[in-house]
This record gives sequence, structure tokens and C-alpha cells, in this order.
Amino acid sequence: MKYISTCVGIALFVALWLSPSAQAQLPVQSTVTTERVTATLMAERPSLAPGETIWVGLRLEMAEGWHSYWRNPGDSGLPTMIEWSLPEGIAAGPIQWPTPERQPYGTLMNFGYSDDVTLLARLSIAEDAPTGSAMVMARATWLVCADICVPEDGSFAIRMTVDPSAPRASTLDGAHLMNIATTLPEPVPGPLSATVNDDSLVVTAEWADVPDGEIVFYPYATYLIDNTAEQVITPTATGFLIDVATVPDPDVEAKLGGLITIGTGNALRAFAFENAPMTLGVMPVTNAVASVADIGLIAALLFAFIGGLLLNLMPCVLPVLSIKALAVVRHAGDASTNRRDAVAYSAGVLASFGVVVATLLALKAGGESLGWGFQLQSPSFVTVLAYIMLAVGLSLSGVFNIGTGLMGVGSGLIKGDGPMGSFLTGVLAAVVATPCTAPFMAPAMGYALTQPPFIVLVVFESLALGLAAPFLLIGFVPAMARALPKPGDWMETFKQVLAFPMYGAAAWLIWVVAQQADPMGFAATLTGLVLIAFSAWLLGRAPGEGRGRLTAMGFAAAALIGAFVMASIPTPPQPGTAQASSANANWEAYTPTRLKELNSSGTPAFVNFTAAWCITCLVNERAVLSNDNVQDALEGKGVVHLKADWTNRDPAITAALESFGRSGVPLYVLYDRQGEPRVQPQILTPGRFIEALQAL
Repeated sequence: MKYISTCVGIALFVALWLSPSAQAQLPVQSTVTTERVTATLMAERPSLAPGETIWVGLRLEMAEGWHSYWRNPGDSGLPTMIEWSLPEGIAAGPIQWPTPERQPYGTLMNFGYSDDVTLLARLSIAEDAPTGSAMVMARATWLVCADICVPEDGSFAIRMTVDPSAPRASTLDGAHLMNIATTLPEPVPGPLSATVNDDSLVVTAEWADVPDGEIVFYPYATYLIDNTAEQVITPTATGFLIDVATVPDPDVEAKLGGLITIGTGNALRAFAFENAPMTLGVMPVTNAVASVADIGLIAALLFAFIGGLLLNLMPCVLPVLSIKALAVVRHAGDASTNRRDAVAYSAGVLASFGVVVATLLALKAGGESLGWGFQLQSPSFVTVLAYIMLAVGLSLSGVFNIGTGLMGVGSGLIKGDGPMGSFLTGVLAAVVATPCTAPFMAPAMGYALTQPPFIVLVVFESLALGLAAPFLLIGFVPAMARALPKPGDWMETFKQVLAFPMYGAAAWLIWVVAQQADPMGFAATLTGLVLIAFSAWLLGRAPGEGRGRLTAMGFAAAALIGAFVMASIPTPPQPGTAQASSANANWEAYTPTRLKELNSSGTPAFVNFTAAWCITCLVNERAVLSNDNVQDALEGKGVVHLKADWTNRDPAITAALESFGRSGVPLYVLYDRQGEPRVQPQILTPGRFIEALQAL
């Protein structure tokens, strides 16, 4: 029942707008009268001068008991709309909405106007507007409701004159419009911001002088707050807070617009705003955290480079680096080849980081709530990556060998050498490195998040350069190349041994999919693995040439296509439903509301920002957070362990990470009894973590 009147109104509006016969019969005049409304188009004065701006307005005088609607009608209704048809050189601005009133109706709450309302607009006359007679025309539609709702419309025209020497005397209509203009909402007198938590919107007003009286918030967004809910007003040292419940799955944008009224009756004042910053579930930030953004560009570049170097030691990257290391050993005595391949490998790393960062920035600019490693929040992407790891492992084990020509690109990737193979190995290393966060990376990434896109790209390319640096050094420093072992028969055995880290990486990625996708999607992923293995076996068994080889390759291609079809099936559940595995289940799922409750009650809390695809996170959970001594210390201090699982996309967790200057996991935060956060190192040890707990 909630939106019946809205739906009926829309249907009738469309019919009226699209019906040629209806349009032809509408009168062209300054006033349209119906049983319920007298609608008048009026102007500040009938004469216009080039270069000036005057008020025009549509006045709706409604019969007793009838009302129309504000720009956000609330739980039902439709706003009035005006479409202008103007002479050359004359333009009309948007509707300037007067302050609305709350209109309860049963279980609904609407926003609108009763009895009499005038909707203003600014009419601008260009300097070169043609002089002489000018017909200002408009077509308006409005919805009026009492116990029933009736859509109405009318066509209006005012004959005016454009003349630089015409008299400027105001009229009764002009006096009315000028009086209405003085009652329009004022600009807000101070900063505003907003936070959307799990089930509430908190608007923070930092105003030096707050007028006395009842405070009411009207959002411009039509599906954001529960319009019937009580708005809790809390005075602060710098202004006040407005806390109001949101609707399920609210429409949240980067900026908030709306109206705040203070007072009642003749003492009512209204303040309008358009672009207040709005975030999701942001947690309090300490001075130490806030200072991350102040480290400066040079320090950020240095930290990013060191972080990239350390990424080479992360278990998610090592399997891919092993392939590249084998290629380097194979060409240990060929300095020019090593230099060429080192440059190609580095180009692959740098290009991949550039693409990932550019994609991340573009999606965030479009309103998406994402962070570093966002691609691994897609089960389909993780599935394809697992297929690649399995295929590389099977080739290293000798199940199949890719031939020459176009397919030699794949051979180069598997062997890790040749310009294209080195480039693709760099791409693969960058892709599997993005879910990892090494020491020194956090302050660099935190700095980058506060900078323009070009600086973001430069900082992350410094990170990529650190990842590529070891192979650049081997390629361009002869002493390092000479220190490598000499090629020999051992390399074939070593190549086959390297297959097992690739199988391990594939197994890990399949486990990640199991955390992300539903059972049907996980079954599809496993089916795809079988098809990949079947395709590899066919390629290995295919004859060297002739019809038999073409047949085998056809079946192999079909199996490969089938595998990628299977990869498109897994889809993640709703944000927040996946939980990264933990060896100990003594934790609660993180929500901003739960953290707020703990902070308000003086209960210490530990928030573990983690993801199933983050190996560093999993190592810390197994080695430290599941340690019996650590568990005893948490329990002894009464610390509630909250797990913020970012395996799948979760805008609230993304916003919380960004509030600490982070764009990826892991992040570990201890909150004391006063609700003050203390960020812990990314690499945890039981001793240091217990010391941090004791310090609470």
C-alpha cells in the first residue's frame, strides 16, 4: 500500500504527457483552475532588460484539506515539475523549493505543502537577447492529495517585453514573489558531514551559533532515511548531531544534500545544503593514524618501494617468482638476454599495477566502495587465476607442452623467459601480489589515498618497482648474475619441483572461492578444474601433426571454453555474509553498530580486518590470534574480538579501512575502554600482541 498513490500518479502523468489530444486541448493562459487547485504562473514584472535576472513562480492555491509535495515527497507522492518553453536569449533555472512541512498519513510520512505554495525559479535574460515582445511559456504537472490523490497539469503563458528602457515598476505578483524569496532556505552556517552505519544516518553539524528550537532533517534523497522514525538530536561542543534510522539497503552516495529546519511557526528557519561528505561506518581516528597522510611524497615513495621489495618474500608471490628464477638461471651466462628479460618482467609488473590502480580509481570515482585487492573479491576472477596456476603446474610437470607460433606466448609464460614470457610472468606476479600487504606499505598507501590520481599512480608504481627490483638488479649487475648457480641437468628436476608450489597456489585460490561463492558456484569451479586438466592431457597426448592433432586440439579448446564458462557461474553472496576461516571461532562478526555499542559501554574491542585471499592475514590468524596465550590474554582483559571479513565486497569495511588511511588488509586495531583505537603491526607476534593487550 505504501507506494500505490505514487504508482497511480506516475501512470496518469505519463498518459497526460504523451497524449497528443490531451496536449492539444490544454489552454494557454497564466492561470489554470481545477476543482482542487488554482495554479498561476507569475513574473516579478512584465518588462525585462537584457543582462538581468528576475523571479518567476508557479503558485498553487489548494482547496482546504488538499496538499502537494516537496522535491522529496517522502513515503508517497510526486514532486511538482515545470517544463519551460522560452524565447531565444532567455533561460530558466531550477525550482527553488520553499521549506516543506511533515505530513503524516497513517503509517506514512510525506513532505509537502498545504493550502498555498509558490515554487520560484530565476529567469535570466542574456545580454544579446532579442528585444521586443516575448512569450514565456511553461507546462507544469503536480499531484494533489487528500484522502485520494489526483494528478493535474496545465499549460501557462505570460506575454512579456524585452526592452532596455522599459519601466521597472513591480506588480502585485512581483511583490508576492519577492516576499516568497525572503522565506527560502538559507545556506548552512557551518560545516556538515554524515555517516551511514548499519541502520542509522548520523548528520554532524559544526555550527558556532545554533538557533533555539526543534531541529528536523529533510534529505533530498528519496530512499535514505525512515521518514517516520524519531530524529534524535544530541548537542555537541561544536554544534549538534542528528541520528535517524535508515531504510533497508539505503541509496547512499558520496555526497548528502538536504534541509535542516530549526524552530516552529513564525520562528522557523531553514538551512539548505548540497554536498556534505557522506561515508559508510567510519570509525574514530587517532592523531597517529591521521598523521599517516602527512608523511610527504618522498617518504611515501620510499616506503612503497621497500614494501614492494618485501612483497617478494610473501607466500602468495613466491610460486610465480620461482618460475622467473628458473629462467634467469637458464640464461645465467647471457648478460644481454638477462637485461632484456629483466626489463620485460619489470614492464609487466609496472603495467599491471597501473591498470589495477587506474581501474580502482575509475570505479571509486563512479561511486564504488573498493580497496586494494578488489579484483580478488570476485569469485570468477579468483577461479580464472586458479585455472592459470593449475595449467602452469601441469606444464611444469610435463603433462603438456605448448608449441610455437601464437601459442608460444603461453610457453614463454610457463618457462618464464623470452620478452613476452617475462612480461606475462611480471603480470602474473603483480596480480597475485595485490592481495598482500607488506610492512611499510600501509603508510605509503594511506598517503596515496589522500592525493590526486596522478600521485596515487606514482606511489603505487614505486611499489611495483620495488617488486620488480630483484630481477632488475640481476639483469643489470653482473656480479649478482655470476652468483647464480650454473645451468645443468638439475634444472629439469627443479622445474618439476616448482610445479608443486603452483598446485599449492591453485588449491589456496580454490579454498578462497569456497569462502566466497555458494555451493553451486563452488561445484562449477571444481568442474572447471577437471576440464582444465582434461584439456592439458589432450594437448600432451595429441600427435605432432595431421588430423589427429587437429581433433585433439579441438576437444582441448572445447574443454577450455567449458572451464571458463564454469568460471562465470560463481557469484558472491551479499556483503558481510562470507567469513574468512579461522582456527578459532571466539569472535563476532564486525559491524559499525556493534563496535559503537562496545565503545559506548566502555568495553575494549579488537577488530581484525581480514580476507580469505590474504595470506598474511591467515598466517597471523593461525600463528598468533589462535595462540592459547593470546586467547587467554584477550579473555582476561575482557576484549571482544570482532572480525571484519573483506573476502567479498563490503562498503562498510572499505570505509572503515579508509578511515585509518588503509586500502587493504590486514589491519589490526585495539580499542581501549575509552573507545580510542590503537593500530597494531601488520606482522603479529604473540609476545608483542599480548604486550599491547596488557597496555590496555
